[in-house]
Amino acid sequence: MDGCVVWFTGLSGSGKTTTASELLGLLRGAGVRAELLDGDELRKTICKDLGFSREGRLENIRRVAFVAELLARNGVVALVSAITPYREMREHARSAIGRRYIEVYVECPLEECERRDAKGLYAKARKNEIERFTGISDPYDVPESPDVVIRTQDFSVADNARTVLDFLRVHGWLPAHVEGCV
Repeated sequence: MDGCVVWFTGLSGSGKTTTASELLGLLRGAGVRAELLDGDELRKTICKDLGFSREGRLENIRRVAFVAELLARNGVVALVSAITPYREMREHARSAIGRRYIEVYVECPLEECERRDAKGLYAKARKNEIERFTGISDPYDVPESPDVVIRTQDFSVADNARTVLDFLRVHGWLPAHVEGCV
């Protein structure tokens, strides 16, 4: 079975990693080879030398896309949770990954993301203590035609994970046995 890349994009605190983690559990529970590439974790490892300038962010996404495509090429469902704020970043990922790229827009109002912010990043950004913070002092280009849209303010984590799982099933990214297992 071919692997694929499920790329979760959205504001900080929108629910990207939470939803991707739930989906990871469903996939692994069904015996599907799956991995989660979390943007925050990747920033601490393979991208720790990069800043948050536009150029640094683009290089970050180039590296993540390379790893994700490598996993997918080897039959893994790679779940990427990364803000990916600029349209050109997502276009690069789609181009680098090709037909295996599935874009999931994790839609959540900025106010709700700020309310959820346990780390206090939005408050720091509003006090100008964090430069170039997506949604406050740096733009987030809303995807124009994502493959899937989930609304984390309106639906549960389980419902949103199943929405993505259903998309993967319908489009042939999961083996036939998965339908009866999850």
